Amino acid sequence: MRARNWELFGLIPAALLLSAGFAAVYIQRSNQLSTVSLVYGAIFLGLCLAGHIFVRITLPHADPFIFPLVAVLACFGIVMVYRIDGATVARLQAQWFVFGLVLFAGTVLLFRDYRKLENYRYLIMIGSLVLLVLPRVPHLGEQVNGAYLAIHLPGISFQPTEFGKVGLVIFLASYLRDHRQALASGRRILGYRVPPLKHLGPLLVLWGAAMLALILLHDIGSSLMFYGGLLAILYVATDRISFVIVGMLAFAGGAWYLGTHIPHINARVQDWLHPFDPKLYGVFGGSYQLANAQFAMAAGGLFGQGFGHSLITVPGSNYLFIPVPDTDMIYSIITSELGLFGAAGLLVVYVLFVARGFKTAMLARDSFSKLLAVGLSSVVAIQVFVIVGGVTRVIPLTGVPLPFVSYGGSSILANSVLVALLLLISDRARRPTPAA
Repeated sequence: MRARNWELFGLIPAALLLSAGFAAVYIQRSNQLSTVSLVYGAIFLGLCLAGHIFVRITLPHADPFIFPLVAVLACFGIVMVYRIDGATVARLQAQWFVFGLVLFAGTVLLFRDYRKLENYRYLIMIGSLVLLVLPRVPHLGEQVNGAYLAIHLPGISFQPTEFGKVGLVIFLASYLRDHRQALASGRRILGYRVPPLKHLGPLLVLWGAAMLALILLHDIGSSLMFYGGLLAILYVATDRISFVIVGMLAFAGGAWYLGTHIPHINARVQDWLHPFDPKLYGVFGGSYQLANAQFAMAAGGLFGQGFGHSLITVPGSNYLFIPVPDTDMIYSIITSELGLFGAAGLLVVYVLFVARGFKTAMLARDSFSKLLAVGLSSVVAIQVFVIVGGVTRVIPLTGVPLPFVSYGGSSILANSVLVALLLLISDRARRPTPAA
């Protein structure tokens, strides 16, 4: 079967999953099966078919599995948002998905030769760093659950850090393409190869930016996501595990210092270490949020309680049992209602997506494309680890959204650009070599 036909075939399970999910919610709420679920499934399939036809025309050699995997994640997210917040919010999520498809198409058409982005790498880096600190601009930034991740404009709010992550990956891939040899060799000092400071300087600036983000944004997750992408690209570019080890120690040391000396970061750490301490409870956050997420996931067991059976609001009141269930804590609702197996199935889809991204990097024919594919795939993997790890108490909780599943337009739009870049790289890598 041809690659594009595999892609077409892979969109069918996504539409069926959406129809089955909406049908399950209808049955749970009204004890009857509505044909509306089939209509929604048909609409979603039509949108995916439009995306498929566009990819078939513009990127005929691109990886056939990346787009269907994204469709599965997106339809699953719409179903979960509908189950949690109802038709209005789910409709907004679906609209953001449509806008994401438009931005996806625009990115493909605008950056057919994505390698031209290398010519603007420093401009992209500066713009990405500006996006990183934009939420702290007075009267523009918006604090949500203690973290500064969003900016508020008339009629809309969005998270610029979601777009900043893509820009920083582009800069790193371009910079390391030119300087990886110098970084990998360097001078021997006390038996160790130390890279020249002039080549290491921009990377140290990004380490400082990650620490600065930790201070300014009150958010560990964004810092870890940026810095993790840096280490992934750096390792692939230089093949030196010592850079990763030193980089992780540097981040851990900086995070430890800031976590013990800056009150708002220390509060996040204390909530993580002592989620069941009533002294740390807050009605809409703190350890209250984490503790109840643990109870919800434990109630799900292996097979889950079923759609609609997870406790979201406190019985007899309008207080949320699990605050922000459609964004930060959506993974706890998924585990509660679909069980460990259902949550693991979702993670498998993410693993497959990242694996196809790394496959694209292996097939790429130039260093910039390889590093860019690795960076984009790694950022998605780290973002999933950060939010799932925060909910399950592997690391302190952060406000990073679960890609394509959590409610939020910024995440969908930024990740649509990310997917477009991956498919552009894949199309170029898989294109047949012209005969000599």
